Amino acid sequence: MAVTQYEFDPSYGYTLETLLNVSAPKEPKDFDAFWEQRYQRALKIDANPQTKLISENTSGWQVLGIRYTSTDNFIIRGWLLLPASGVIKRGFVVGHGYGGCDGPELKFPFKDAAILFLCFRGLALSAHPEISSEPYWHVLHNIDEKDKYILGGCVEDVWLGVSALLSLFPFLSGHIGYMGISFSGGIGALALAWDDRISKGHLNVPTFGNQVLRLRLQTHGSAYSVQQYYLSHKKQTIKVLRYYDAAIAAKRIKMPVHFACAQFDPCVAPPGQFAICNSVGSEKQLYTLEAGHHDYPNKHHQDVDLMQQLEVFFASLIGE
Repeated sequence: MAVTQYEFDPSYGYTLETLLNVSAPKEPKDFDAFWEQRYQRALKIDANPQTKLISENTSGWQVLGIRYTSTDNFIIRGWLLLPASGVIKRGFVVGHGYGGCDGPELKFPFKDAAILFLCFRGLALSAHPEISSEPYWHVLHNIDEKDKYILGGCVEDVWLGVSALLSLFPFLSGHIGYMGISFSGGIGALALAWDDRISKGHLNVPTFGNQVLRLRLQTHGSAYSVQQYYLSHKKQTIKVLRYYDAAIAAKRIKMPVHFACAQFDPCVAPPGQFAICNSVGSEKQLYTLEAGHHDYPNKHHQDVDLMQQLEVFFASLIGE
């Protein structure tokens, strides 16, 4: 992969073999207690989902706007896709990258599913006047307080998204999957570690893996913002980020997970991506991408191949 357009090598000198040996860093002793308490609090909240029809039939989907209540009374908005015809047999909660989300993905092959596309707090449809929607600043929101850091709220937005889906379709219990890419890939790893209502997950070029290593590897994107902040707030930053390490969380994941991890990525360093995948002890599959956050000649072929794998991987979500 050519690196001439970057001032650093987005493969960081790692081979596939060395990437497969990156592990999670040392974890805080109260990591489990910190997250379990948050999860139990989230489960007690009434998501109170409300929907409004946008389109009766767009590419075979009914498209609805949806809003639901997350933690701290935060209103999360997004879209809900339902089959324009046929029976709903499974459900998905789908996150987005730090580029935001301006609409639902209509090309998923899961035509028998209810698919909730959420916009995380402070971003896209869930914008808030007190939270910057710019990735550079969003990722720093309350980074000095482990109980208030924005990433924790975003994890809770996923949990309440599952609650919203189950509130609307109780029969989907045991038949829900999660899909997240980049930002929502890392958030997804943190969410999957505790939520057994999710039966299968897919994490595509996930971020927030091995935060200690992530702070040292030159990068673009939101990680660069965190690195710049870290330079003048080292002790407090690493103290907080240890609780938001997707690789540490991944060690707690119990459901099957499908990964798409890149060997070359200027925004989400590959060693961090692979640290998350490597830490999962449950059933897992890995699809190795040539690159992430970067265009390349084989990208379309890999995208098609990946979607075919996901169609097979999530087939078992279908209820009787």
